[in-house]
Formats: sequence, structure tokens, C-alpha cells
Amino acid sequence: MEESDSEKKMEKENLGPRMDPPIGEPEGSLGWVLPNTAMKKKVLLMGKSGSGKTSMRSIIFANYIARDTRRLGATIDVEHSHVRFLGNLVLNLWDCGGQDTFMENYFTSQRDNIFRNVEVLIYVFDVESRELEKDMHYYQSCLEAILQNSPDAKIFCLVHKMDLVQEDQRDLIFKEREEDLRRLSRPLECSCFRTSIWDETLYKAWSSIVYQLIPNVQQLEMNLRNFAEIIEADEVLLFERATFLVISHYQCKEQRDAHRFEKISNIIKQFKLSCSKLAASFQSMEVRNSNFAAFIDIFTSNTYVMVVMSDPSIPSAATLINIRNARKHFEKLERVDGPKQCLLMR
Repeated sequence: MEESDSEKKMEKENLGPRMDPPIGEPEGSLGWVLPNTAMKKKVLLMGKSGSGKTSMRSIIFANYIARDTRRLGATIDVEHSHVRFLGNLVLNLWDCGGQDTFMENYFTSQRDNIFRNVEVLIYVFDVESRELEKDMHYYQSCLEAILQNSPDAKIFCLVHKMDLVQEDQRDLIFKEREEDLRRLSRPLECSCFRTSIWDETLYKAWSSIVYQLIPNVQQLEMNLRNFAEIIEADEVLLFERATFLVISHYQCKEQRDAHRFEKISNIIKQFKLSCSKLAASFQSMEVRNSNFAAFIDIFTSNTYVMVVMSDPSIPSAATLINIRNARKHFEKLERVDGPKQCLLMR
């Protein structure tokens, strides 16, 4: 399938200079010339060939939509990508091809190179794999190498392609798989997520993973809480600008939909892509009805903010001014080596 002119233009505009160009398709927001002050976090993305690793990576980090991932080829050996998050934080993403020959090499000749200094291992399982025993064997081999080379690494297991399972069977199948994976992972601990490229579950999993890597996340959350209370917001969400993953939030009022973050990420990401295809750029949005007003706006150089307000006496202009006034403060917080400051209540 040939790429349309708009797709080529979008990928070309998003493409930046790289340190280690991966083999294969352009990676959108991936790849930057990294300053010496960058804090790099090594992330391994592993799993059997065909499990969906490259598809999910391309959706989250390279602005692909689900149907376009069909044209992606298999990963050959290891593809390296650098993903900038929040100022100085850079994810050094290693997408490891899952063919048997490559997997065996990872555990023998390339063992030290692959598994040394790992911050996060993300292992992807195809829920409908016919070689479950082999999948589990490779996963255990990964854990042994991690335990030897990077014992403090965080482990995440994604049970992928859940859309292929009958809806009334998904909870049961995922629970059984999660129990098996946690048992096999001991003495290490793993966090398990069910995922599909066709719904918001992919954003939920990757938001949770990235959240674990943000070095000053507690300070960020404290300041977000103070900001929400100052402007009397019902809820404030912070999104990473390129991926639109939720990296922090604070709610003052209970909300009914537990999956709202991932749904918003998915909807806005698709809307941004639609804007790109029309040669337009997405900057801000206001949605209002009789119950609430929601504002999505560029916040810092690396984030968007969403502010939800239900008090009808607070005009839109006041909320937008408050967002603008808080930008400089949150810009300082994004710098890993920046000053430790707090947005104070007045």
C-alpha cells in the first residue's frame, strides 16, 4: 500500500535528527539530537514476532492510526529510538525483533548489551498465540537476564490484541494470564495490562509505564494540585505533547468514567492527526455544555493541559489567563536539574 501525499508530508514534518536511526519507517516524534544534560532511560520492548510491538510503538510515538499499521514490516534485530519527554528526560527505546534467531542471540551473544542498564522491560504477548509455552519460555529467559544485569528494572507485561477475544471472555482470560505471569516473574514483580490498538487500553498501559519513569512526578503532582485548587477546577490533566499520554492529573470532584483519560488521549490524538492532514495545527480547544466547560491548551514546550470547570460564574477568559500565568512555573518544573519550587496557594 502506497502512502498518500498527506501522510508523507506529516511524517516528514514530524521527523527530527537522530542519534541512532532505526531501520524501517520514519518515527514521527522519535529521534532528537540529545544534549549532554539529558537523562536517558533505557526501555526494552520485547515479545515474539507478530505480537504487535512495532504497531503499538508507531501509534504511541509516531502518529500512526491503527489501520495504517498493517503496512509495517517485521522488526529486524533491534531498532533504537530516542523519545524526548518533559525537558531533559529521554526514553532510549529498544524495539527488539521477536524472530526465534534474534531472541536466541539476545540471551547469548548480545546478552550483556541488551539487558544492561535497563530501566523498564515491556514484554508483549499475543493473547491468541498458538505457542504460549514458547512465549513463556522467552519471557522467563528475559527475566533471568534482567535479574542478572538490571535487577532494579520495572517489568510490564502487555496482553495484546484483546479485541480478538470475545467480549464476555476478556476479563476471565486476562485474569488467568495475569496470574500466570506474576507467578513466573517471581522474585521480580510485574504489572500487567490488557491492550488493543483499536481502543483506549493502549494509552492506559503506556501512560502508566511512562509515569513510572518521570523523575519529579511527585513534585509535579503537588504543583498540579495547587494549581487546580487556586483556579477552583474540578479536574486538571497534564498530557505529554507529542504522544498525548496522561502524565499527571488531579481531581477535586469525583468523576464517573474511570477510563476518561485514555479516551481523551485517543480522541485528541486522532483530532490532531486530522488537523495535520489538512495542513492545520492543533493548539487549543474549548468544549462547553450546561454542566461543565473543558479547556485543552498548550501548557509548556512539552505538554498540553486540560482544565475542567463546573462553576458557571467563572468566565472562560479567567481560566485561560490562569493557564497562561502558570506556564512559566511548570516550564521550570520540567527541567530535571531545575530548581525545586512549589506553586503556592494565595
